[in-house]
Amino acid sequence: MCANELEEVKVEDALLERPETRSDSHSITCHDICKDTDHRKLAICSIICGLSCFGIISLKYSVKAREMKKRLKNEDCPQTRKKVKKYSEKACKWGIGSIVAWVVLILIFPLLVGFVSFVVTFMD
Repeated sequence: MCANELEEVKVEDALLERPETRSDSHSITCHDICKDTDHRKLAICSIICGLSCFGIISLKYSVKAREMKKRLKNEDCPQTRKKVKKYSEKACKWGIGSIVAWVVLILIFPLLVGFVSFVVTFMD
């Protein structure tokens, strides 16, 4: 097995374990699920299937993470890795937030229309 296959097995094992049996006490973050990604696909999906203004912010952080990885590829300092991880996590959070906000908006809109019609009938 090569190193990439071992990493994939470790990630799959970590996702399959139940939270109470997991050795570490922190919750799984976006970065734990997809190591060293910039979440560009999620950002694009959040523009199409979510609120596009939040999706654009997600894409901005995704581009920053990818460009920083490319530019500082030869440098392996902890500060660089922290910045890439920070941008990647922000891209993930904004992308998921965009999709969640869109779903909430879709669910709340019919309720608000019903509430307004209910209030209008009492005004008559």
